[in-house]
Amino acid sequence: MDTVILNLIALLLGWLADRLFGDPIRMPHPVVGYGKLIAWGEKRLNKKQHRLAKGACWAALLVAGTYVISSICFSWLLSYSDYLYVAVTGFFVFTSLSGKTLIREVRMVFEAVDRSLEEGRKQVARIVGRDTSELSEQEVRTAALETLAENLSDGVIAPLFWWAVLGVEGMLTYKMINTLDSMIGYKNERYLLFGRFAARLDDVANYLPARITAVLMLIVAGTYSKFSFLRKYGSAHSSPNSGYPEAALAAILNARFGGSHLYFGEWVHKPYIGENERDFTTTDMKIAVRVNLYVEIVTIGLLVAGSLILYLCLNSINLL
Repeated sequence: MDTVILNLIALLLGWLADRLFGDPIRMPHPVVGYGKLIAWGEKRLNKKQHRLAKGACWAALLVAGTYVISSICFSWLLSYSDYLYVAVTGFFVFTSLSGKTLIREVRMVFEAVDRSLEEGRKQVARIVGRDTSELSEQEVRTAALETLAENLSDGVIAPLFWWAVLGVEGMLTYKMINTLDSMIGYKNERYLLFGRFAARLDDVANYLPARITAVLMLIVAGTYSKFSFLRKYGSAHSSPNSGYPEAALAAILNARFGGSHLYFGEWVHKPYIGENERDFTTTDMKIAVRVNLYVEIVTIGLLVAGSLILYLCLNSINLL
């Protein structure tokens, strides 16, 4: 069977598995392995002199190694069995996406904070990297919605973007980059030098996906008049990418994100995105979840259409 069709079948199977099951709890997960490798190297290399160079070399080795090793393995699988190739690559698509889990976690945050503030703080701590012990009810809900918007890009659209560019091995390589950033890409004393290259690499890998995500969010929500809002506030963020999906959601909800947050004992001020300061409700969460789901479906539809067009073009060339 044609490789384009095999990859498309694997993509659809992996995406459907994510929509049905979410992150596999009792199955081996590549990101867990990535995390162990990153931690192993960080423990041994992030000390004494040349931390910037050592961190850059370790990150580059892990990223390049992920792409090369996965490419070799997938090429062998393709030559051995179409069915095995689809099964294995479909599994890795499944483990590279986090759309279902992200939506479930955000819903649980809103349900928890409705029961009690303490429950809400504990629940939101599962999906954010900041200190949640002093958050108010409004701050808990805000943190959940910001994470929902940002991780629509990081956890769904960016992996699918790199699948379109480089195949499943590109998707796995992106997940390595993203895991590096989430573990060592912080601007604190421990990681400032060692994780700088990893953080910059993540910025590059997410540059286009973040902007594509924001545009799709506005389109599926029917808020076509808000593109000026996106241009104004998309860059009003300490991250070169996170501000775009957050700005899109702020525009859709007519609300405001940003402000000061506590990260690892240090206060970090994020510029405000939007001007309408108001309390968030469960209705806002439902709107945001619906937008996430629609963006995901539209993206899969575009990838299916693109794959079929590519397949037809390649077959037309072969017939000439």
